[in-house]
Amino acid sequence: MGLSSDSAFLLKFICIVTLFSPIWAKTHHRTFIIQETPCTRLCNTKNILTVNGQYPGPTIYARNGDTVVVKVINLGNKNITLHWHGVNEPRNPWHDGPEYITQCPIKPGANFTQRIQFTEEEGTLWWHAHTDFDRATVHGAIVIHPRKGSTFPFPKPDKEVTLILGEWWNADVNDVLWKAQMTGGDVDPSDANTINGQPGDFLPCSQNDTFKVQVQQGKTYLLRMINAALSNEYFFAIASHRLTVVGKDGSYTKPYSTDYIMITPGQTMTLLLKADQLKNSSSPSRYYMAARPYNGNSLVPFDQTVATAILEYRTNMNTFSTMPLFASLPGIDDTNAATAFTNGLRSLASWDHPVDVPKTIDEHMYIAIAVNVVPCPGNFNCTGPSGNKLASSLNNASFENPPIDVLDAYHYSIPNVYTPDFPNKPPFFFNFTEDNIPSEFFLTQKSTKVKVLEYNTTVEIVFQGTNILGGENHPMHLHGHSFFVVGTGFGVFDKEKDPLSYNLVDPPYENTIGVPKNGWVAIRFKAANPGVWFMHCHFERHTIWGMDMVFITKNGNTTDGKMLPRPHDMPHC
Repeated sequence: MGLSSDSAFLLKFICIVTLFSPIWAKTHHRTFIIQETPCTRLCNTKNILTVNGQYPGPTIYARNGDTVVVKVINLGNKNITLHWHGVNEPRNPWHDGPEYITQCPIKPGANFTQRIQFTEEEGTLWWHAHTDFDRATVHGAIVIHPRKGSTFPFPKPDKEVTLILGEWWNADVNDVLWKAQMTGGDVDPSDANTINGQPGDFLPCSQNDTFKVQVQQGKTYLLRMINAALSNEYFFAIASHRLTVVGKDGSYTKPYSTDYIMITPGQTMTLLLKADQLKNSSSPSRYYMAARPYNGNSLVPFDQTVATAILEYRTNMNTFSTMPLFASLPGIDDTNAATAFTNGLRSLASWDHPVDVPKTIDEHMYIAIAVNVVPCPGNFNCTGPSGNKLASSLNNASFENPPIDVLDAYHYSIPNVYTPDFPNKPPFFFNFTEDNIPSEFFLTQKSTKVKVLEYNTTVEIVFQGTNILGGENHPMHLHGHSFFVVGTGFGVFDKEKDPLSYNLVDPPYENTIGVPKNGWVAIRFKAANPGVWFMHCHFERHTIWGMDMVFITKNGNTTDGKMLPRPHDMPHC
């Protein structure tokens, strides 16, 4: 008996799926409920937005090759979106998450189901809200293990621990944002820095809830480190212990032993910790884990508190009342320490984890990063420099969200939503890193400029830091892609000399990179992911001020090179 046409189609579909979907890959289903939850920190209780009542939120677990389907239900009191940070989402910008870039926000009472596909990512990533200042409390870890039949490229650890660095405001975070937007001034700094949502022993009403990790002498622990802070970069260390970096931004690195790390907002790291300090009965059994902010700009107000957690060795004696040993950390403004750590990162570049650095570049972009001002609206006297309103820009274009999302405008060819003219270089050149930059360079203009790329274009971007209104280390994040960090340095980039020192052999493969204060970073990637992809500074106030832009990568000629169809349940503006 022959097969019916429906049965034949189904059999053919199963064969295709089997061919392109490994038999070990799984699809996991999760439900994330956005809701208001009372939370107490620093002797104060307030309602915060959470996912499933948790702060930090639940961890997503998967393997390389798996797919996770998350139904997001908004029971909160405001619009929200969720972004899967560092997941390339191949051909699927519809589920990437930044508001008014790839989707309209999910309104209170509505829901949206997002599909997260892990095609090359392996290691530690994270998810977070991508609206206003909501990611201060709406965030969580993503753990991607090797696919079945594969292993870590290092000895399997005895246990895994997730450490999320963040900030806590006693005020409602969106009231903090509203105040800054209304006055035109800077954002009030947070009241505490946190490790897994807790400030630690040295902040008011915090000691009893300090996060603790118990370890056994001789065992090895894998630490999954995430910087979820809105404003602060951190030095992190554990007293009397060295750390070995083995992963960065969902990609493996050459093992890199260090006394401390420096991690910017948006970045993730995978670290190995050997519990090797309890050598005899008189040895200390408790050690502080500590995170101190790094800030090279004295003009920017920031939270200088040190967040702590505790590493405890299991012993036969009750030693938990003893004072932990203090961790040694670089100073708050130690740029040399930050640079030394960052320069030590390299891709693993092994047989199982090769690198493919673009050698021939189709599109060269030189992007000047700046904090600027725009005129204060109306007769209101803003609190920014010279009575202006603070803003920020890339190549003097200060992005502002359109009324509908860029992805829908591109998909439906809706006019007057964006302009495809983001420039490949700044509109004017000067000594970007000099101490006294003339005030005429402070002003910027609002825009919705995007950069359009042909499919498979190879791109090099040189991010140039500027000292307008005081330079900072800017963590630049690219959606939809990871990239190779091929070069970095201080001063103004020299297009003749600096490329000679590029690392094209084993550069780190990242999705968020800190552009050093008064320095530059060069990255390379291939635009082989069709769709609309956001690029922005991961200091949240800088994103809201306009330090961002959008790439549109056109479809290729094959099915695998075309954007997936628009989902039926996309939120409406």
